[in-house]
Amino acid sequence: MIVLLTSLGWLCACLAMVGVAYTVTAALLAARFVSRSDRGAASFPPVSIVKPLHGAHPRLAEALERFCDQDYPGEVQILFGVQDAKDPAIAVVERLALSRPDADIRLVVDPRLYGVNRKASNLINIAARARHDLLILSDADILVQPDYLRRVVGAMSAPGVGAVSCLYVGCAGRGLWARLAAMAIDYHFLPGAVVGKALGLADPCFGSTIAISTGVLAEIGGFAAFADHLADDYEIGRAVRALGYRIAIPPMTVSHYCGEASGAELLGHELRWGRTVRQIDPAGYAGSLITYPAPLAAIGAVLTGFPDWSLALLSVSLGVRILLKVCVDAATGSRAGPWWLMPLRDVLSFGVFLASFAVNTVGWQGRRFRVGPDGVLLHTGAPT
Repeated sequence: MIVLLTSLGWLCACLAMVGVAYTVTAALLAARFVSRSDRGAASFPPVSIVKPLHGAHPRLAEALERFCDQDYPGEVQILFGVQDAKDPAIAVVERLALSRPDADIRLVVDPRLYGVNRKASNLINIAARARHDLLILSDADILVQPDYLRRVVGAMSAPGVGAVSCLYVGCAGRGLWARLAAMAIDYHFLPGAVVGKALGLADPCFGSTIAISTGVLAEIGGFAAFADHLADDYEIGRAVRALGYRIAIPPMTVSHYCGEASGAELLGHELRWGRTVRQIDPAGYAGSLITYPAPLAAIGAVLTGFPDWSLALLSVSLGVRILLKVCVDAATGSRAGPWWLMPLRDVLSFGVFLASFAVNTVGWQGRRFRVGPDGVLLHTGAPT
C-alpha cells in the first residue's frame, strides 16, 4: 500500500509539473489574445439583439441598459423575452423602455415550450419577432462595453465566419461566494478557452454572445433543433462548424455577473457546468486535470512524505497560478478576487472537477435532469 501511495504521489507531482508549464503558457496566451487589436465594423447592418430573461438579478437593469446604449450607427432592434407573465424581469424591461422612448425595444411574453430546455424555447418565441437578418444573442447576466456591437459585427464580416462568440470574465456581486465564482471564470475558464483556441483544440461558442444570421440559423435547423439540449450554445456552435463555417472570437471580453449567495449555490452551478463539459467533451475534460497544478502538487507532497523537491514544486505551482492571475487581470482590466484567495479557489475547483465524475444529474431552473450521451436533457421528475 505504501508503495502504491508513493507511486500515486509521484504521478501527481509529474502532472503538477505539466500543469506548471500549462499555466505559464495560458498566462502568456491569455494576455496576448485579449490585447490584440481588431478592425471593428466597416459597415453597420441592422441587427436584432435577442435577450432571453428569467428572473431579475441585482444588476439586470444595468446589464440591459448597456445593450441599449451602444455606440453603433446602424439600426438596432432589442428583443427581451420571458415565459412567465409574473417574471420580475418584466418590470425591469418596462422601466427601461420608458426611459428610452426612441429605442426600438420590445418585450415578448410567451409561455410556449418546444422541448425541455426552456431557454431554447424562449429563444424560439423571441426570434419570431426579429425584424433583421443579423441576430445577436446574449444571456441576461452579461454586461458589455459601448463598442460591443461594432466589434461583434466587425468579426461577423470576416470571410467564412458563420457565427461570432465572445470570451467573458467574471463580475462579482457581493460576498465571498460571488467572488469565488468570478475567480473560477477568470482564472480557470478563460485561460482554458484561450489555450484551446490557440492550439486548435477547440472552436468554442458561448452563451455570452452568439451572433448569427437568420440564413445560417435556418441551415442548422433553427433554435428548435436545440430545444432538448442542455448546452444549447455549444450545440449551436457545433452545428455551425459542421456546415464548414468558422466561429470568430474577437479579442475582447464581456462580463458575466456572478451573484452566488451561498456555497451550495456556487457548488450547484459549478457541478452543473462541470457535468455539462464532461458530457460534451469527455477527453478534453479529463485532460483538464493538468490545470490544477497546486492541488496536484499538494497531494504529491503528502503522499511522498514532504521531501524538499515536493515543497519546492508546491511553491512554484502556487506562484504560477498567481502569475496567471496577474496576466489575466492586466489583459482584461478585471480583478475577480485577491491573490490570497487563489489557493482556496483552486482547491474548490479541483473538488468540483473530481465530484463531477460522480454526478449523473444536473439541477436547472428548479428541476433535475439526466443528460443523455448526446447531450439531450432527460427530465427525472424530481425537484432540485
